[in-house]
Amino acid sequence: MSHRNARLTFHGRRLLVDRVRGGRPVAHVAKELGVSRQCAHRWVRRFAAEGPAGLHDRSSRPRRCPSRTPATVEARVLACRARQRRGQDWLATQTGVPARTIGRILARHNVPHLAACDPLTGTPIRAQRHSGARYERARCGELIHVDVKKLGKIPDGGGWRAHGRGERPKRRRGLGFDYVHAAVDDHTRLAYAEIHPDEKTATCAAFLHRAARFFAAHGIMRIERIITDNAFAYRRGTAFKHAVAALGARQKFIRPHCPWTNGKVERFNRTLQTEWAYHQVFTSNNQRADALAPWLNFYNTERPHTALAGQPPTSRLSPTS
Repeated sequence: MSHRNARLTFHGRRLLVDRVRGGRPVAHVAKELGVSRQCAHRWVRRFAAEGPAGLHDRSSRPRRCPSRTPATVEARVLACRARQRRGQDWLATQTGVPARTIGRILARHNVPHLAACDPLTGTPIRAQRHSGARYERARCGELIHVDVKKLGKIPDGGGWRAHGRGERPKRRRGLGFDYVHAAVDDHTRLAYAEIHPDEKTATCAAFLHRAARFFAAHGIMRIERIITDNAFAYRRGTAFKHAVAALGARQKFIRPHCPWTNGKVERFNRTLQTEWAYHQVFTSNNQRADALAPWLNFYNTERPHTALAGQPPTSRLSPTS
């Protein structure tokens, strides 16, 4: 297979050579096949020197790369990535290597994206999906993304992440789930989250009221739109509809089976899992729950955000938001 900018495939090059070797002028054959005379002469010379093997693509990589990052620096970056399991912007602050250089190092060594890895071990576990459609609202409060993340509860003493798979003494099954309700402002990425025992419409409505008070305390006085998935509590729940109406907002829904439409909060959920829920081994469910508020404060006020040029969400807030 030829590279994407090649005018001729291997078979086209062989055709060019056969026609020239058959006695036709190089200029005429080159014009027929849509290449320059210089290109045609090159393929003829390569065929004469190497035979059919000379008509295949060659690597355009230079023989020497004097400006390439030293192997010792690459090893330090790779070790930090394996240990911290963070993105290139975070690694740049830890290693002193520019973020774009770290991106090239990770790509050169075929390091998988964090989204494709187990958040606790860093082992690749899933394929990736990409979407080229990106957007960002121009004002604070113009659009709030709302979603619920379901997490299994942790038994006292720690679960399988602490002790491994298999039967254990005093093991309890059916502990249930925690439902992490989250709301993210589209413009600032300011996030608010709470843990609840369910995702019923009354719970979702009460959470929305508290989230609105949280945003108001940070200067986002008006919420114009709220976007959610098509869960029953959001689409059919009367209490949630009344809560949206009480805020003077308009409710929007994602297209069915297209969760990336609600991508801001979906991405927040992934960060929440990686950096809070599964970043360390918790020995009880209460221990994990107690760690949410400090981590959320860190996320909003200190953690560098890639979409905000390395600044935290509060950097986009203003007294007139």
